[in-house]
Amino acid sequence: MKNIVIAAGYATRLGELTKNFPKPLLKIGENTILGRMLDDIDQIPEIDEHIIITNHKFAGIFEEWVKTNTNLTNQTNKKDSCNSSNSCSKYKKPITVVDDGTETNETRLGAVCDLLFAMDKLSIDDDMLVVAADNLLFFSFQEFVDFAKQKGTSCIMCHEQPSIEKLQRTGVVELDADMKVLGMEEKPQVPKSHWAVPPFYIYLKKDLDLVRHSVENGCGKDAPGNLAHYMVEHTTMHAWPMSAGRFDIGSLDTYYEAIEKYGKD
Repeated sequence: MKNIVIAAGYATRLGELTKNFPKPLLKIGENTILGRMLDDIDQIPEIDEHIIITNHKFAGIFEEWVKTNTNLTNQTNKKDSCNSSNSCSKYKKPITVVDDGTETNETRLGAVCDLLFAMDKLSIDDDMLVVAADNLLFFSFQEFVDFAKQKGTSCIMCHEQPSIEKLQRTGVVELDADMKVLGMEEKPQVPKSHWAVPPFYIYLKKDLDLVRHSVENGCGKDAPGNLAHYMVEHTTMHAWPMSAGRFDIGSLDTYYEAIEKYGKD
């Protein structure tokens, strides 16, 4: 299974902070937003590679970050994981950075097209865990992977959201008693359930042909939820109810709140 990190946006809502720097690599304490996520995903046995799809403006910054985290100088508390050359890797699985070639928010490909770009560029023909890189998570993706294996279908995540106002700004799914997805709407004015969908997905190898041809068959390009909506209408999907919460970093206020709340973790 490939872990594909969608990180090609320009985070314009964070202003000067991300004008020339990618949001996923902003620090929360001693770690980055992306680093916290990969610390968990890297431990999942099914994952054999991390693929970060980004834009041309930030590709070099991600590549430098990868070098830093895959060839760390030996430290006393890392001796057990270091090799004889006195260098060691923070992550067990290789990390590949894919540059989508765009340089401005106005010319961005959109999350769905970025995923398709990475799939084509690397000839991906494997199960995929697809994640947005701007959330702090308080559960392990291992639970999500186990759920998908149990169901044998492509899967989305979901969580109960009591606020109608918040449901109107996100994807909302209808589910049966077995957590099979019966329908999905993006930003519905009249939500049909309280099950909201965060930007984390598993697409199985058997469904990749649907993914590859999604845009040419009418799937929206911008938000990753557009693809989930398309897939729900074309194949069987299940939804895993998150076992704990998440913190979505979407603005300067939420970034500084994350530092205050979780920067000492």
